[in-house]
Amino acid sequence: MKTNPDFKTIIAVNKLIHEPARMAIISLLSVVEEADFLFIMNSTSLTQGNLSSHLGKLEEAGYVEIEKTFKGKRPHTVIRLTDSGQGELETYIKTIKEFLRYF
Repeated sequence: MKTNPDFKTIIAVNKLIHEPARMAIISLLSVVEEADFLFIMNSTSLTQGNLSSHLGKLEEAGYVEIEKTFKGKRPHTVIRLTDSGQGELETYIKTIKEFLRYF
């Protein structure tokens, strides 16, 4: 017999990661060592400004590391998922799976 889901758990889920664009970014970064800005932008279909905004929030939370350099005279931005970001993603996935098992 199934018990009722704990709605408090799903309501308390990490909302920073739960936002669809940030979930796409974090998910993408979880399967690669690093990715450049253009690759993420093209993969997620986010605009340059939108991607920058979401990356800023993820960086502020410590979930991603952003390295800005130059390739020749052109800016080159590389993004990596941090250990903290990977841990938060794993916790998020576990929470969602646990909640959804009731349905």
